[in-house]
Order: sequence, then structure tokens, then C-alpha cells
Amino acid sequence: MPIKPRERIMMISTHGYVSATPEFGMPDTGGQVVYVLELSNCLARMGYRVDILTRRFENQPASEKVSDGVRILRFPCGGREFIPKEALCYKIPEWVSNVRRHVESKRLRYAFIDSHYWDAGLAGQALANHLQIPHVHTPHSIGAWKRDNMQGDPAELERVYNFRHRIREEKVVYDECDVVVATTPQQRDILVAGEYDVPRKKIHVIPPGYDDTRFFPVSSASRLAIKQDLDLAGQIVLALGRMAKNKGYDLLLRAMTVVFERVEDVRLLLAVGSTEPNDDEIRQVEQLRRLAKELGIRDRVLFRDYIPDELLADCYRAADVFALSSRYEPFGMTAVEAMACGTPTVVTTEGGLWEQVTWGLEALYANPFDPEAFGHAIATVLMRPRVRDQLAKFGSQKARSRFTWTGVAQQLLHVLQSVELVAAPRQVADGGEHSPPSASRLEEEEEPWRVGVYS
Repeated sequence: MPIKPRERIMMISTHGYVSATPEFGMPDTGGQVVYVLELSNCLARMGYRVDILTRRFENQPASEKVSDGVRILRFPCGGREFIPKEALCYKIPEWVSNVRRHVESKRLRYAFIDSHYWDAGLAGQALANHLQIPHVHTPHSIGAWKRDNMQGDPAELERVYNFRHRIREEKVVYDECDVVVATTPQQRDILVAGEYDVPRKKIHVIPPGYDDTRFFPVSSASRLAIKQDLDLAGQIVLALGRMAKNKGYDLLLRAMTVVFERVEDVRLLLAVGSTEPNDDEIRQVEQLRRLAKELGIRDRVLFRDYIPDELLADCYRAADVFALSSRYEPFGMTAVEAMACGTPTVVTTEGGLWEQVTWGLEALYANPFDPEAFGHAIATVLMRPRVRDQLAKFGSQKARSRFTWTGVAQQLLHVLQSVELVAAPRQVADGGEHSPPSASRLEEEEEPWRVGVYS
């Protein structure tokens, strides 16, 4: 299916705080938001126009300009309050109805829909069926994999994460959409086998990207100056991200006991949490503090709050090792960003990134459930300058050659060239064919969309 420049693309990411300058660390707001914004901006630089559709809640505006060619359109459903992604699926039909009314009233024409995560997948498939256009779906996270890799009481996990309903709905989305984008070969294999049974030919592996204008190596002198500016001394092992059990920060603390035994001048910097932590996040951070004390390493662990986005690249550069110790991790974008900054990286084998790097050349990997092995991998980088320099050099080269947003956008468009959708032109409510809007309509649709009340 040929996609031509200047055509409009519908990008859907329904949950979390999606904005032009998102507050990372807010609930359900992290790597997926980065993915959607960066991919949209890159497609716009290629000449396309992108509408990012999301949920409107709290006091958010109905529309927001992101960049030339990219705007966010927010549509209400389920009231004014934030709704966690595990429960948002029940409000998706209302959201879809609001989007349909807007698309028809503005006579918007889209080349295809690109949805992200299963709640948006439900919305994307409903809209694709109505508009008779292709639907590309990127799961980011897979319900069955998450369920199988979480520890705890199964009944309580089901209550919190809604796995049975999620997996059933994921199966429907994967069956009906035109293309499924897996971010790793491991994710593709999970989709092909087991509970989903997705045809392999429907799945295309496209890794996430990073912004190579922000994340890049600097000189050793600059790294030292950055470390001093951030009030850090000695060797630093960095782990950062939102506060969640699956991130494995407790496993990393146990691994660091091995590191501290072998390396004297090293500390662990844990930059975890959010700008407005909820009670559960506060409780989890306190558990980590208690664990560090129990392990006898509290004085060598620096707890820092959420790192503002403008400081993120320098935090990577200030570290001597970046550690990704997740219990499960669909990909591991923070590790790629660290590699891109020239920071030696140790990644989990409970995720998708480790299969795409060369061990000992571009990164090290180990199982975080084996704290001794994970700790020895970190210590090896700190104790062996040749290993450190090799990982810094070839890790950054791997990131730049494989994981930039330009490459992701080009791969996505290439996939779309092979998609065929056989359907008659859709008839809109007034009986006319769903044709491209006129020039006057195009000017009108660029105006912010207003909704009077929340549903």
C-alpha cells in the first residue's frame, strides 16, 4: 500500500499523560510516550502529517501542537479523572465514538492507523474497521509474558493487572489488525506461539529508536566535568526509571554486594520514582532503602528522585556503568540511550535487548535473578579498562547504526508498502464518499478542536 508524503497518519496512544513535553515519571507515562512522540516527529520530518490521538482528562487542552506536522488531539471518556491503563479498556468504546464524530465532522482522511499498547489497539481496530484503512499495532508489552514473569499471589496479580481480560482482547487485536510490530525477536516468538498464535508473516520486528541529537558520546574530560556538576564522585553504577517491581531494583541491590566486595571506590545511583509518587511508589522506595540497610550497603547507595528529561543524557554520561536489571523488559530503551552516550552497559537477559547486542563487544548481559553473575558483570567493567573502553566505543556505534528514529520510521513505512486492504470506499453519514478534504477544510481542521464537556 503506497504511502505518499503529505498524507495524514493517525497515531493512537490512549493511556498516560501524553503531551508535547511529557512529565516522565507520571503514572503510565514513560518509554511508550517517547516512542510515539519521536516516531511522529520523524515521520513529520519526512513530509507526513501526524495526529496523535489520546485520552483527555483532568485539565488537559483538547489539542496541542507538538511540532510542524504533528499535533495531539485529546478525546474524553470515563470522566475527568486519571484511569490506569489496566482499566481503561472498559472506556474505549466511548472514546472511539468521540473520535468517530470528530473525524467525520472534520472529514479527516488518514492513510493508516498506528496504535500502541493493547488499550489503543482496541480503539485502533474499531476505527480501522469503520474507516476501512490499514491498522498497524505495536504491543510494547505482552500480557501473557508479563503475567508469567511476575512474582506474587496470582489472584492479587489478576485483580491488579486484569490479565485474563487483557490477553483475550490482545488476541482479538492481533487477529484483526493488518500488521503487528514486535520490538524484539523474542517478542515475535511469544506472539507466534502459545496463547496468541499470530501468523509469523503478519509480524515485523522493528526495534524502538532513540534521539541521536540528544544521546551521543562526549570526551572523558567532559564526562568528568558533568560528574562534578552532578555532585558525584568516584565510580558510579547508574540505574534509572519508574518505580515498579518488574524493574528489578531489589535484584540490583543484591548484585551490588558482589561489586562492593571487589571494587572500593564505587557507588550505586538509583534514580527511581516519579514527580508525584503515589503511595505504592513511596512504599516500594522505602522497601529498597530497608533492603540496602539489611544488606549492609546503605552508605554506598545514592537514592535520587526522578531525573528531569533535560538532565537525562548527562546522567548517562556521568555514570561509569549503566545497569538494566529488569525482571522482564520488552526492550530496554534506557540501556540503548546509555550505550548511545558511550556508557558501558550491563543488561538483563529477561528482555529483548540482550539478543541484539554482541556480548563483550557492545554490552554485557547477565541474569538478574543470579545476583552474583550480574554483579560480576558490573565489576568486570569497573575493573578492566580495556573492557570498559571497548563497550563504550562499540556500544555507541551499535546504538547509532541500529536504533535511531529515522531507521524506525523508514522500516515502518517499508512494511506498509506490503499491506493490501481490499475494501470499498467508506460512505460517510451525509451519503458522500470519504474523499480528501478541501483546502478550506484543511485550514479549518488545523484549528484546535473544542469539546464542551467531559463525558
